[in-house]
Amino acid sequence: MNNPQKSVTETILHQIDTGALNPGDLIDEDALIETLGISRTPLREALIKLEAHGLIQRQPRKGAYVFRPTIEEFLGILEVHAGLEGQAAGLAARRLSAASGNAIEAAVAACKAHSDAKADGDPNGYYQLNLTFHAAIVDAAGNPFLTDLVKSNARKLMAYYRARYQYKGTIATSAQEHADIAQLILDRQSAEAEAAMQTHVQFGHVTAMDLLTALS
Repeated sequence: MNNPQKSVTETILHQIDTGALNPGDLIDEDALIETLGISRTPLREALIKLEAHGLIQRQPRKGAYVFRPTIEEFLGILEVHAGLEGQAAGLAARRLSAASGNAIEAAVAACKAHSDAKADGDPNGYYQLNLTFHAAIVDAAGNPFLTDLVKSNARKLMAYYRARYQYKGTIATSAQEHADIAQLILDRQSAEAEAAMQTHVQFGHVTAMDLLTALS
């Protein structure tokens, strides 16, 4: 039997993941009800769940919006996310299997090929490859609880990471950093991989204010 609440949750998460919904966007509740063929009760339950995870904000008489952080919230979330991604890289270096290593190497090669072929073109395409790279490392860490935390926290930042690749030179830098991090993991250098990943997921020369302004 279909779970209406799960259907709503998965639909909204998919829209956030693909950029169909960005920070501050109003969630069209009537459209969800019509498209999914559900009542308002499971929709409300799904929105409550997503709000509890910090992914949306509900306002009386105004509806539900995708969470849009203040600069202070943004920096706080980014700090936590860097720690989680770094931990995943460190664990991956200690627990790496042959299959995980192959998946990471394939993701690195795809990012490099895209960067070499298209340079700063098709940033959205590169972003999808970037997600595959990070997912491969989180999977290699072998901790499902950490995986859930990374995914939940990443969704609060996805729109900003996607916007990051609009800046000149960012794709080439990212692809090289992927290769460097992967090599540390393959060489079983856990502490170094953790530190490199923490640095990688920060925004460097593209400031948080730039990104917040771009998506305001």
